[in-house]
Formats: sequence, C-alpha cells, structure tokens
Amino acid sequence: MIYLDEEHVRRLLRWEELIAAMEQALADFSLGSVIAPVRGVLTIEEGKRYFGIMPAAAQDVMGLKAVSFYPANEGSAVPTHQAIVLLFRTDNGEPLAAIDGRLITEMRTAAVSAAITKYLMPANSRVLALLGSGVQAQSHLAALSSIAEFEEVRVWSRTPEHAERFARKHGAVAMDAQAAVRGADVIVVATSSQDPVLEGAWLKAGAHVNAVGANRPTWRELDDDAMANTLLVDSREAVLQESGDVILSGAKIYAEIGEIFAGTKRAATGETTIFKSVGIAAEDLAAGRLVYNAATTN
Repeated sequence: MIYLDEEHVRRLLRWEELIAAMEQALADFSLGSVIAPVRGVLTIEEGKRYFGIMPAAAQDVMGLKAVSFYPANEGSAVPTHQAIVLLFRTDNGEPLAAIDGRLITEMRTAAVSAAITKYLMPANSRVLALLGSGVQAQSHLAALSSIAEFEEVRVWSRTPEHAERFARKHGAVAMDAQAAVRGADVIVVATSSQDPVLEGAWLKAGAHVNAVGANRPTWRELDDDAMANTLLVDSREAVLQESGDVILSGAKIYAEIGEIFAGTKRAATGETTIFKSVGIAAEDLAAGRLVYNAATTN
C-alpha cells in the first residue's frame, strides 16, 4: 500500500484525462455498474463543521473518501474541504493506496462540470461568468478553459476585494452578480451561500449553469426561477437528500448527467440548462484510480 500526497496528485492529474474519466465514471454510475451510495454525513456543528464518508465500488477498484467540510474555516489558512481517498482491489480486497483528497475533490468537481458543459453549452460560447472567487472558481476556470475558448470571463464575490483579486490574477472582469450573469453563455455558481445568489430572470435563453455549492438540504444558491429550467444532476438519489436547491424548489429532474454520457437520454441542447452537482464517490474513485495508475506505471 502506498501513500500519495497532494504534490503527487498535482503532478499526475491532467484535465483532459480527468474530464474523460469523469464522463466514463458517471456513465457507469447511471448504468448501474458502479455502486456509490449517498454519503453519510456526521454533523459536528450545524452550518460550520461536517464529516462525510463516501464509499464506492467499480469492477476493478473500490474505496472511499473521508472528507471534512468546514465552512467555519472560510477566510483562514485551513481549507474548507480536506480529504483522504482510500483505494482497494475489488477482487480480493487488498489495500492499494491512500491519496490526499483535497486537490482530487477540487479538480474532479470542476472536471465533472466541464464534462457536461461540453454537451450543453451554447454553440460558440464566448462569455463565462463565475459567481464565487474561491478554490472552485479557479478550478472551474481552468477546467472549462480546456474545453472552450472564452473571450470574456466575469467574476463576482460577496467580498468585492476577493473578486478584484481573482480578476487581476486571471484576466477576468469583476462586477456585480446580475451584470456578470446577463448575456453569459456558461455560468458557474460556486459559493458557500445558504441563500440564492443567482436569479433565473438573469439567464439568457440557452445558457448553461453549473451549480456546485449549497450541498445541504436547507441551503440554496439558485432561486426557484432558475431551478424551473431543464435540470440535470449527478445523482438523483443524492440531490433529493442533500441539495436544498432541488428539495426546496420541487424542481423536476430531467436526467442524471451519466445518462447523457451513456447516450440513454438526449443532451437537451438549445435549452437553458442547470447542472446541480453535489459530488459523489464514483468521481473520487475514478480520480483516485487515475492518480494511482499514473504513479505506479511511471
């Protein structure tokens, strides 16, 4: 059994391979060939400190991610998400690796968004809007820039200084949320907000939204108007237990994105689409497998 730290993960994961791996992992999940139950969450302090266990099993490898989700760490030197991914052989149960999961979580979340954005973004998409200026905004900018050429990147944060700093670093333009979203082709909502920050009235027809925050049953990032558009999710079972955006809006789920990837549902091109992501263990398992395979074959 080997241990791979974050620097190994950073050196070995590449966007093109990771995006393809997420597409395959989620297709397999929706087809039933990957077992990935809804994560178990221990609430240590409501709204501030949570600990999750996320198991999954594929034909060749199985494992789990143990993850701490600490909104209380926001603004400090300690990340809000920290994790360990454990890998085992499925055939005989042999432990293979323990892998630092912080960067895996960061990158696989953005890679999943990029995978479905390839199918759903408007033709000739040129404007990207980021609501949020933290780790996931940065990761999504990198992942989405690997699949599309954006001429304009807009960013908003509840803390204007953070948006300005992000804009200077990444060649974006900082603006208020409504202005950022108006006319944008692809929108990413990646905040720690517990109340909606995106209104459906701001969305242009045919835009695509990746919403990756608000993964508690009472938290919201999107208002009911936004959720009334064509809704896609990573896991029906998971969002109906974990996503306040889905639960509280009563939105109808069109498809799991794995169904799009597997070809069992059409891609809903031309429609205004919302991808609500809560993150599932099948994604961590596939990303961990990529890191492990690269580490042991190089």
